[in-house]
Amino acid sequence: MTVASTLIAGTQGQELAGQTVVIIGGSSGIGLATARAVRAAGGDVVLTGRNRDRLAAAAAQTEPLGMAAFDATDDDALAAFFEGLETPVDHVMVSAGGSYYAPLAEIDFERARREVDEHVWLAFAVARHAVGRVRAGGTLLFMHGTGARRPGIGLGVAAAITAAMPAVAANLALELAPIRVNLIAAGFVDTPLSARLLGEELDARRAQLREHLPIGRVVGPGDVAALALHLMTNTALTGATYDIDGGQQLVAGAGA
Repeated sequence: MTVASTLIAGTQGQELAGQTVVIIGGSSGIGLATARAVRAAGGDVVLTGRNRDRLAAAAAQTEPLGMAAFDATDDDALAAFFEGLETPVDHVMVSAGGSYYAPLAEIDFERARREVDEHVWLAFAVARHAVGRVRAGGTLLFMHGTGARRPGIGLGVAAAITAAMPAVAANLALELAPIRVNLIAAGFVDTPLSARLLGEELDARRAQLREHLPIGRVVGPGDVAALALHLMTNTALTGATYDIDGGQQLVAGAGA
């Protein structure tokens, strides 16, 4: 058993018994790991994702109450999804979206706008649709990263989103109360998305992190899933940003 799986095992009780968690972007990586953790904690899941095949594979592992394949940045599709939910649900987690890095001269503005849509505007859209569908005391949980907190060439778009998301979460926590709203800010997480982005450089990145991170290992999807469950079940937490990066921000050698 790995350290990451041990962390998930530590949540395996009935903390979420009788509760339903909607995971937008639940077909792989962090979303899928969270779905598994929810099921292990006695809860039910509803999964969404863009790719029908990946979504079907995730459903085979998690036995969800329901699933829907659509682009979450399509507000009509998102609205239809929420309208079709059997309500109330207890928690909604948004793990969709990635990060975009490019120097100013090379920015693809269409792609950059999509990145903003997938994080900032999606958070507002999910929040609006959640009203009346997420129970009082339930959770909206958003995700972004920590890597663009330090200025650098090519980090402008990611930095803008990184700066915006904590403010979005804090303000929505006030507007949606007693629904709770929190943000998970992750460093490098060893997911299929990371593998696609890094390609042949993945093993070198893992080795670098093992050497330099204070925790001595790479953060995995199960680590983030364990934090997500804690934020769902601890009803004192709202309006805050929770970093999970294995100490990556503390040591120069770990990189952005």
